[in-house]
Amino acid sequence: MTPSLGTVLKQAREVRGLSAVDAARAAGISAAYLSKLENDAVKKPSPQVLHALSEALTVPYAELMRLSGYRVPGESEPNTANAVSAALFANLADDERDELLEYLAWYRARRRSRRSTRGASSTRGAS
Repeated sequence: MTPSLGTVLKQAREVRGLSAVDAARAAGISAAYLSKLENDAVKKPSPQVLHALSEALTVPYAELMRLSGYRVPGESEPNTANAVSAALFANLADDERDELLEYLAWYRARRRSRRSTRGASSTRGAS
């Protein structure tokens, strides 16, 4: 499922360690307007605002445009989730990347463990 514009903006801001006030100031908009954007209260922000946010949060402009419902010329079926993820995590320090990979490995192992536990308990009940 594709995240909403508000979700992407908030995640990008948080990943970069910016307060709403600092992010809004960097984009040249008010913190109140950024809050509305992050809460998906604005349906179609202007391309100028999206461009400013793209620059301030280092998220691809085309992705913000697409998430806002604008058509992006010259592009076919987008893979928005991958492009946004790549942008959000592009400037991680090595130790941050290692921590995230460790967490992801732990999380996936936990999910596999839960699935196998559920499968084993349903098999026992069927005998």
